[in-house]
Amino acid sequence: MKRKVTIVGSGNVGATTAHWIVDKELADVVLIDIVDGVPQGKALDLLQSGPIEGFDCGVVGTNKYEDTSDSDIVIITAGLPRKPGMSRDDLLTKNYEIVKSVTEQIVQYSPQSILIIVSNPLDAMVQTAYRISGFPKNRVIGMAGILDSARFRTFISQELDVSVENIHAFVLGGHGDTMVPLPRYSTVSGIPITDLLSSEKIDALVKRTANGGAEIVGLLKTGSAFYAPSAAVTEMVEAIFKDKKKILPCAAFLEGEYGINGLFVGVPVKLGKNGIEEIIQIPLQPDEEKALEKSAAAVKELVEIIKV
Repeated sequence: MKRKVTIVGSGNVGATTAHWIVDKELADVVLIDIVDGVPQGKALDLLQSGPIEGFDCGVVGTNKYEDTSDSDIVIITAGLPRKPGMSRDDLLTKNYEIVKSVTEQIVQYSPQSILIIVSNPLDAMVQTAYRISGFPKNRVIGMAGILDSARFRTFISQELDVSVENIHAFVLGGHGDTMVPLPRYSTVSGIPITDLLSSEKIDALVKRTANGGAEIVGLLKTGSAFYAPSAAVTEMVEAIFKDKKKILPCAAFLEGEYGINGLFVGVPVKLGKNGIEEIIQIPLQPDEEKALEKSAAAVKELVEIIKV
């Protein structure tokens, strides 16, 4: 039986995620949006690329949640996008209402699904989906760390003029200005970047990573990033459907891990067929612990505002 993925929101992130998923033949895809015609048109266009690209996955666009029933994974990208000068936190209240409404519909039609949240501000929105859905914590996951780590890896690659395939990097914490890149755990073919780059250069790369989304928003002026975010979501979908047990940085609900309790924060997790199958705890130095605590405190402020 083919897997089924619903993508809520058919903007750039949602539509590009659909593209990656069917191109890899991971699942049939349902694109749903409140705007009539847009998900239908994008789905039909994508479907017609199948004969050229050689995939046989179905792609359907709809405005009705009934069409999303019995989805294995639901990806929520819906929400207002960031605009120049706007922080992720500015989106908080409006996107809370959107994610709350979407989650209620998803629970009704796909009660056994795994939820992957992309909407911003990410950490608060994934906590919203968790509270509203009532799903177990392993089936509600936030996409952020993979994207942030990919940005960090890209900048390291450019700086050292080496293949991105040689680079592994971890970014923990909330998805925003308080994210916590970990240079000690960031390596080039196993060599820590702290042995290859000066502390000043690493600090500059860390700062650019933290501002990675804002940099793209500033360049585009009328939109935000979508190629890398959608690729990050697709990596999560593939890890789940193929039961890869892949270690990836994702926003997970912590209950004492890293000294954080009752919050979704970006940490390394093992992703498999059941969603988050394990939270990986790595030793942190005092300055790293302090930075992660600061990041968690920023997340806590947001979730307290929306009371989730």
